[in-house]
Amino acid sequence: MLPEKARAPRNRTITLTDDERSTYKQKLIQLHQPATLADVINQTIHQDLLTILGWLPTRSVDLLFVDPPYNLNKTFNDRTFKRRDLDVYAEWLNTYLADLEPILKATASIYLCSDWRSSPAVFDVIKHRFQVRNRITWEREKGRGAAKNWKNASEDIWFCTVSDTYTFNVDAVKLKRKVMAPYTVNGNPKDWDFTEAGNVRLTHPSNLWTDLTIPFWSMPENTDHPTQKPEKLVAKIMLASSNAGDVVFDPFLGSGTTSVVAKKLGRRYIGVELDELYCCIAEKRLALAEASPCIQGYTDGVFWERNSLHAQVRTEKRSCAQTAKERQL
Repeated sequence: MLPEKARAPRNRTITLTDDERSTYKQKLIQLHQPATLADVINQTIHQDLLTILGWLPTRSVDLLFVDPPYNLNKTFNDRTFKRRDLDVYAEWLNTYLADLEPILKATASIYLCSDWRSSPAVFDVIKHRFQVRNRITWEREKGRGAAKNWKNASEDIWFCTVSDTYTFNVDAVKLKRKVMAPYTVNGNPKDWDFTEAGNVRLTHPSNLWTDLTIPFWSMPENTDHPTQKPEKLVAKIMLASSNAGDVVFDPFLGSGTTSVVAKKLGRRYIGVELDELYCCIAEKRLALAEASPCIQGYTDGVFWERNSLHAQVRTEKRSCAQTAKERQL
C-alpha cells in the first residue's frame, strides 16, 4: 500500500480512508468463467488481465484504450515493472493484444499509449494486427531537464482500427484557440469569433496535442497513480472514436480515468486492474463523477487550449452544474 503522505491544505488528490477502501472493495468483481456483456458492463474487474481475457464477451467492444506499463523501471503501488530488451517488451505486449483482438467489434478503434523508446516496437506489433491510422504525439509539460540531452516532454498514442469502417466524430473534438492576428472582411471576423474569452477560433484536431495538463495536486482528478492520464486526453479519444452508449474497454485501468470519462460522456465501460488500491480509487472517482461530471478543459462541447482565459472556468462551472442537474431529472 502507498505510504501516507503529508499534503498541503489545498491539496485535492483523491485518497481513501480505510472505511472507504473497505466499501469500494465490495463493488469490485472477479471472473471465474466466461462472462456475458451484462456481467461486466460498467464494472471494475480486479484480476490479472491474462487470467480473464478468454472469458470476456467476444465482439463487444467499440473502443479499446490501452495504456500499458511503458518499458521503464516504474513502481505502481507495491508492484514494480522492470525494463527489458525492446524485443522482449514487444513480445510481452503482443501476448496481450493477441487475446484482446477477439473482444473487438469489426468497427472498433484502438488507441495504444507508449513512450518514445518503445514506440517503434509498438508499431512493429500493431502493424500486423490492426490498420494503423496515425500516431498522436502529446506534450507532457512535466518532466526533469537533462544536462546532456533534450528534456523528455512527450508521449505517443497509436491510433488504429480493426477495419475501414470505424467511428470518427471530427466535429466533437475541435479545439478552441486564441486568434493572435484576427483577419476581417469588411470589418467582420472571418473564421473566428469575438467572445468574453477573447478572439477565438475553432480548429480541426491534429495529431499534435499541446493543450493537456498532467494531473497534479490541486486538480480534483489527481490521484497518487504515477502514470495517470488526464481526463481531457481520454475525452478527446472517446468523443472522436465512440458514440453515446458504446462500450469502452481499458485493460490497464490504473486509477480509473477511462471508466470515469466514459461515465461522464455517456459511454459504457469495462476496466481491468490488478492492484486493489487503484481499483478502489477508480470506484471512488466513479462515485464522485455523479456529483461532478465536468472534464477540465472541455466545456459546452468544445476543447480549450491549456491555461486559456477565466471565461472558460466560468463556463465550465455552469456546464457542470447544468449536467449534474440534468442527471437528477
